[in-house]
Amino acid sequence: MPDTSTPDLHGRIALVAGASRGAGRGIAVQLGAAGATVYVTGRTTRERRSEYNRPETIEQTAELVTAAGGTGIAVPTDHLVPEQVHALAERIDAEQGRLDVLVNDVWGGERLFALDKPVWEHDLGNGLRLLRLGVETHAITSHFLLPLLVRQPGGLMVEMTDGTSAYNGTNYRNSYFYDLVKNSVLRMAFVLAHELKPHGGTAVALTPGWLRSEMMLDEFGVTEDNWRDALAGVPHFCMSESPSYVGRAVAALAGDADVARWNGESLSSGHLAQEYGFTDLDGSRPDFWRYFAEVHDAGKPADATGYR
Repeated sequence: MPDTSTPDLHGRIALVAGASRGAGRGIAVQLGAAGATVYVTGRTTRERRSEYNRPETIEQTAELVTAAGGTGIAVPTDHLVPEQVHALAERIDAEQGRLDVLVNDVWGGERLFALDKPVWEHDLGNGLRLLRLGVETHAITSHFLLPLLVRQPGGLMVEMTDGTSAYNGTNYRNSYFYDLVKNSVLRMAFVLAHELKPHGGTAVALTPGWLRSEMMLDEFGVTEDNWRDALAGVPHFCMSESPSYVGRAVAALAGDADVARWNGESLSSGHLAQEYGFTDLDGSRPDFWRYFAEVHDAGKPADATGYR
C-alpha cells in the first residue's frame, strides 16, 4: 500500500551530517520529499573520494533531495576536523540564520572492526580510529551546530546509532570498539536531551533495522530491485529495510508538533512506523529489533510473518 504520511517540512532547515550514502542519504532524501532545505555533508565528492572509494557522493545526495521536492545543498566536510565543521556552521548561519533539524549520522567505520574478536586481538589502530569516527565526530558536530538549533524552540537533534538502548544494554555488539561506539551515541542523545530541553529542543537516538545500504547490497551481490534473492543464503535478511524507511522516521519526527514527548528516548524505524503510520518503499512496516530478539536471537528459523 502507498505511504500517505509524509509531513509538510517546507521552510524547515536541516543538516544531515554524513549523507554520502546509506541511512544518511535515505534521511536526507525523505526530508527533501517533505519539502525541507537539506544541507548534506560528507567526505566523498565527485572530485575527491574517501578511503572507501565508493561511487556515492554528497553531490548526488543533494541532487536526489532536490529531485524529491526539497532543496539539497552539498557541503564537503570532514567532521573530524573542527575547522571544517565550524565553517559549515558559519555557512548555514549566514545563509539561513538557524537550524531546525540536525541529524548526526557520521560513521565510516564499516571496515574497521573485527567481528567477535576480543579487545586484545583487535587491531588497536583500527579500534581507536573507530572511536574517533563514531564518537569524536558527533561531539565536534554537536559543539558547532547546536548553537544554531537552540536559537528558537522546537529544534530536533537525531543521533543515529545501531541498536536500541534496550537491546544494546543486554547484548554484546560485535566487538569492544563497535559496542563502545554505538552505546556512546545512545548516551549522547540522553545527555543532549537534558541540555536541549531548557531551550525547547528535543534529542533522540534512532536506529534503523538491517539496512539495505549500498554497501550491504554489494556485499550480498544484489540490488534494491532483487534484494530478496539474497534470502537463499541469508534467510534473516527477510527483515531488512531500505534507507528510505529510517528516512521517513526522521521526517515524521521533524513534522511532529509534539516531538518533545520523545526527548531522550532510544527509538527505531520499526517502532516509529507503528506510531506515525509510514511504510517502507514496498508498503511494509518491518519491526527489525523485535524480530531480532524474538526470532533471530531465539534461534528460530527465519520467518517475517507478523514482523513486517
